[in-house]
Amino acid sequence: MNEMAERETLGQDEVRSGEELIFVATQWQLMWWKFRKHKLAIISTVVVVALYTMALFCEFISPYDPNIRGSQFAYAAPVKIHLRDSAGRFTRPFVYGIRREQDPRTLRWSYFEDTERTYPVKLLVRGDAYKWWGLWESDWHLVGFEGMSSQLRDVAFSPLGRDRLGRDMMSRVIYGSRISMSIGLVGVALSLTLGILLGGLSGYYGGVVDNIIQRVIEFLRSMPSIPLWMSLAAAVPPDWPPLRVYFAITVILSFIGWTGMARVVRGRFLALREEDFVMAARLAGSGELRVILRHMVPSFLSHIIASITLSIPGMILSETSLSFLGLGLRPPVISWG
Repeated sequence: MNEMAERETLGQDEVRSGEELIFVATQWQLMWWKFRKHKLAIISTVVVVALYTMALFCEFISPYDPNIRGSQFAYAAPVKIHLRDSAGRFTRPFVYGIRREQDPRTLRWSYFEDTERTYPVKLLVRGDAYKWWGLWESDWHLVGFEGMSSQLRDVAFSPLGRDRLGRDMMSRVIYGSRISMSIGLVGVALSLTLGILLGGLSGYYGGVVDNIIQRVIEFLRSMPSIPLWMSLAAAVPPDWPPLRVYFAITVILSFIGWTGMARVVRGRFLALREEDFVMAARLAGSGELRVILRHMVPSFLSHIIASITLSIPGMILSETSLSFLGLGLRPPVISWG
């Protein structure tokens, strides 16, 4: 009986200590405790981190230079990575050589595996030379086979196949992640800044400022998105360098995407500006900018974070749509569009 009473007492003490921690915890601590209990959120975070890691080290991860053409592999099907040899025994991963034949009637090339030649797939192999972020030269690649190069005509390590110019699709997808993922991140950061700034001014001051900002928002939201993107993107001069076009597309997408966040921030500010903690901050001598950034914005930070996570894929799809229509980033820049 004494042992059971001691256990109950210890359990009550742990509950009390846990409640005390919740009462004194910061907002970030509360968010972290709730986040780590959500398994799907943790898995999604791992996937997003993996995508941005791929974008950061795309030169090293991609097997080939994405711009090198190989007419001998035009429209080649994805290459299979085998784990069993011709006798059916398990072995280290390898790919077969490639032979191609042309149909005498249609003149179409067909590709077949040459089972007489095998190439073991390894980690950390040398291949096409590259410059990581344009600064450091190297020819090391994450995966491939010894002597791997875009110039080889009898073998290819292309798990996603080749395009009409014989360029490796896997390498182009990996390289495209840097542009598309960064546009999503930078574009959302700009639209978030505009949305919080203009929406905060609209909700905090009201009156004429509120009317002007809301009429601008209504005007932008009343216009169809895709024609507006196309008209603004078509205005970009064709002789601009790729870096300037990249920033121009990012600014265009941010200029259109800030209105939704501004509406949300305005509604929250209208509700919060009469709260007691805002009045207490004003009486304590806090300036208006400090009241907005230090007290009002953090009170609905969870909603802002949720809006960011939903806006990034929308921004990526917007850039992809423009590039697919031929009005976005131009060659040799590679994106998912």
